[in-house]
Amino acid sequence: MYAIKNLGRGIANWVGKRAKFPKFKKRGIRDAFTTDEQSVHVEGKKIKLPKIGWVKIFGSLRFVGSIIKVTISRTAHRWFVSITVDTEDTEVVDTSTHPVIGIDVGINTLATLSDGTKYDNPRPLKRCERKLVREQRKLGRKIRKSNNWFKQKRKVERVHYRIACIRTDAHHKATTDIVKKASAIGIETLKITNMLKNRKLAKALSDSALGGFLSKLKIKATARGIPVTEADQFYASSKTCSNCGHKKDDLTLSERTYHCSQCGISIDRDVNAAINLRLTTVG
Repeated sequence: MYAIKNLGRGIANWVGKRAKFPKFKKRGIRDAFTTDEQSVHVEGKKIKLPKIGWVKIFGSLRFVGSIIKVTISRTAHRWFVSITVDTEDTEVVDTSTHPVIGIDVGINTLATLSDGTKYDNPRPLKRCERKLVREQRKLGRKIRKSNNWFKQKRKVERVHYRIACIRTDAHHKATTDIVKKASAIGIETLKITNMLKNRKLAKALSDSALGGFLSKLKIKATARGIPVTEADQFYASSKTCSNCGHKKDDLTLSERTYHCSQCGISIDRDVNAAINLRLTTVG
């Protein structure tokens, strides 16, 4: 059923000149299929899939409700099942007593809050880069599409999967902790494509995936009814003093402490920017 729906959607996009004519999926590239709720049954830590039968899963279904659809997909050496469940309306969490929080994101520190809390950036690509290069070099020496080539390709996929898992885990832990203690959130507006044009910072920015972090933060905040305010794109949150409002003309990246020449305050650069972002939300 879903294969026919996807085919119809693909042809509609082709007719509307939004995409090319749909092609059959190749085995080994984005392996995934979707099925309806009638052919799937979940009992505890087991799931019954069509034509496969009962398969063990790591965790039981966390939500109570009727299953709408089930998608089975492969990432590297692991298979995942994504279950969409129609649940009843949940209670809205009261966040009126929580403070307003400003968030400044960066490379060395993933996120800095206006109250001084900092979340470390694991930089997984930097940690695993030597192993990734070694495995990719081995892949390049294999005969393409030979048995050994496919085995080595799986090893490269596993390294990429580990990098993605470390990054996603850090993002989810940080964003979940933030939305649990905020009534409103102020963030900066990032133009990731423009930032990646800086060849000296492009790899570190890609490794940090700041766009993905802010996207997860917005989704979780919206689910809890927390408003998220984005500052103006050209708002100089780092160069502006959070105490008196004085704006510096120049502030290099190496200056990690903000010294104001007007009021004499000295404050951590990232905390200063986060406080300014919080003030824009309050205002």
